[in-house]
Amino acid sequence: MNAISSTMALMPRESAKFIAHRAKNVFIEEGGVKNLAYTVLEGLKSRKVSVNNFSQIEVHPSPEDPKAVDWIFVLDTLNYSFWSETDAPKWTVNGQTGYFALCAAIKRAIEEGKPIVDPKYYSQITRSEAERIFRGDSEASIPLLDERVKSLRETGRILLEKYQGSFVNCIKSCSRSTEQLLKCIVRDFESYRDEATYENQRVSFYKRVQILIGDIWACFKGQGIGEFEDIDHITMFADYRIPQVLVHFGAIRYNNTLLSRLQSDIELENGSEDEIEIRGCSIEVVERVKDEVRDLIERYPNLALKKSDINAVLIDHFLWDYRREHAEELERIPFHKTRCIYY
Repeated sequence: MNAISSTMALMPRESAKFIAHRAKNVFIEEGGVKNLAYTVLEGLKSRKVSVNNFSQIEVHPSPEDPKAVDWIFVLDTLNYSFWSETDAPKWTVNGQTGYFALCAAIKRAIEEGKPIVDPKYYSQITRSEAERIFRGDSEASIPLLDERVKSLRETGRILLEKYQGSFVNCIKSCSRSTEQLLKCIVRDFESYRDEATYENQRVSFYKRVQILIGDIWACFKGQGIGEFEDIDHITMFADYRIPQVLVHFGAIRYNNTLLSRLQSDIELENGSEDEIEIRGCSIEVVERVKDEVRDLIERYPNLALKKSDINAVLIDHFLWDYRREHAEELERIPFHKTRCIYY
């Protein structure tokens, strides 16, 4: 875990600008940014880019579920490191892989009567209980099981001690502000403290914090408990899959040394220069795409779109879905592999 105080780190947007300006191995290409912006704009026009898409996925909780917020909190407390070694079998649950396998496992646990979204239960979860809950369709196991048990126990304990056992109370304490909520989560929940040091500057990515806030906003369509007055404070969620799409669109480019390392399947260490540059430049690209799309909306009023119709959360959702839909085509582009609890 990162012991250095979070107050010393730049926020993700500022971190991204700092990193992108100094990056030696990853480069942002403005032509690719514009190309991607037009694709996102087309997605907005066709409603493929929409806040409604979250609740259409059957393994996600329904906003009508009284436990939806605590369910999402458990999901994103465990939402990391699903990639498998090359040629190794993937962890699957009910035929789903990766993040959706996690969703399916939690849904199955609830159906089997396990109180997996109750911090009284998961703050004391045993390894054997976790093994049972996250059992796969085959012999392949969920990666980092011990770390996931630790994440559950730590977050469950804090929820009980500080928030009367529900993440709803944490949200309510932050007055509809994503900025306040982000800082609150990072301060209280250690496993969400996704930070690094780059060029002697403490930087942050906060992938899981931001996806947690973004998921609650999307699940409730920006209303009720999901209403935030500053959703624009959230950046994209810097992971290992979105950069594949950004390379595909020509929005980021790796130098030959880094590309060769990725093609050789060399694992990048969490906090290494290459990993930081890939994640930082990914955030900065999506910020530029968002600004470009908003410029286009302003330039073409006949589109009947508003600038507030687009934000980094929706662009991230679009890119992630694009990667899944074009998985075969994108397989030629290597993604960086880093085994850690942050993404």
